[in-house]
Amino acid sequence: MVNYFLQRFAYTSWADREALASLERAQTPPPRALQIMGHIIAAEQLWLDRLRNQASTTPVWPDWSLTQCAAAIEQTHALWQAYLHSLTVDDMAVRIFYVSVQGEKFSNEIGEVLTHVVTHGAYHRGQIAAELRRAGFAPAMTDFIHAARNKLFG
Repeated sequence: MVNYFLQRFAYTSWADREALASLERAQTPPPRALQIMGHIIAAEQLWLDRLRNQASTTPVWPDWSLTQCAAAIEQTHALWQAYLHSLTVDDMAVRIFYVSVQGEKFSNEIGEVLTHVVTHGAYHRGQIAAELRRAGFAPAMTDFIHAARNKLFG
């Protein structure tokens, strides 16, 4: 199970970089697409902070430039790799307790949180692709099966 998530997060890291590269190629990407890119990374940071039982200082919808997104991706993905390598199979069922950005208390298993982080990013990268297409730019191909078939990550 840990190897499963190591692979999924390798994909996530690759896909985030591909989405960012498509924004960079656009030179003046649609503002909403850039905002969504920042949100993807900020949410990855937020969930990692929750898993590590740390207070998060990053806003969920930060106003980041392309350069800030690029730096945040590198930092965040390095931290995720360290965290994932610290896990055992038994950790997947451990429940964490956290407070949502709306102030509500929740708990979930670590495996559920990891699944959410991967799917959350995929959902929002699809929104970035739609924003780029609407503005006349070519989006990145970030489908998991495309990346796995072509051995583009991990």
